Amino acid sequence: MKTPPRAWQRMLSGRRLDLLDPTPVDVEIEDIAHGLAFVARWNGQTRGDWPYSVAEHSLLVEEIFARLPGGGEPRWRLAALLHDAPEYVIGDMISPVKAAVGAGYAELEARLSAAIHLRFGLPAVLPQQVKRRIKRADRVSAWLEAVQIAGFTEQEADRFFGRPDAALIEGARIRLRPPVEVRKAYTARHAELMRQIS
Repeated sequence: MKTPPRAWQRMLSGRRLDLLDPTPVDVEIEDIAHGLAFVARWNGQTRGDWPYSVAEHSLLVEEIFARLPGGGEPRWRLAALLHDAPEYVIGDMISPVKAAVGAGYAELEARLSAAIHLRFGLPAVLPQQVKRRIKRADRVSAWLEAVQIAGFTEQEADRFFGRPDAALIEGARIRLRPPVEVRKAYTARHAELMRQIS
């Protein structure tokens, strides 16, 4: 009888995360922060001496989310910070690749998101209005990234991501830092939001 292929990953914390059946007890913020700090957005096609990591992007999305109407509640800010957390094990696929892969990718991402949300006291599936606000903040972040570090003109970014309201991007900037620094910033922000929730 053929042995099924391995579908789990050993994390640096020692946890063994089953990708097909992830459980909240196998999710640790340190693993998420470490993984996301080493995953490059835009397939690494960005200007600068450091890759622009998913962890850095997540910090920016949480900041923008807080500027949106109704974005001040700490638990939903935590959801915004964790919006790309599954990428700590599955990587960051650009949208065209996700479209090509199809429903299987979305199902895997949904299972991982549910386990991550439950681990940190969020509902497995976020309310639709929260998901829409996170998506809006994500698109604003993508616009900023596109024009500041990914080589898009503003006109191209407007076409693909929509022109953001000036108030949402005022003072927001793309930061490029070594992975160790962004990992620390991500875990610190997570800890602060968890304190605010409890």
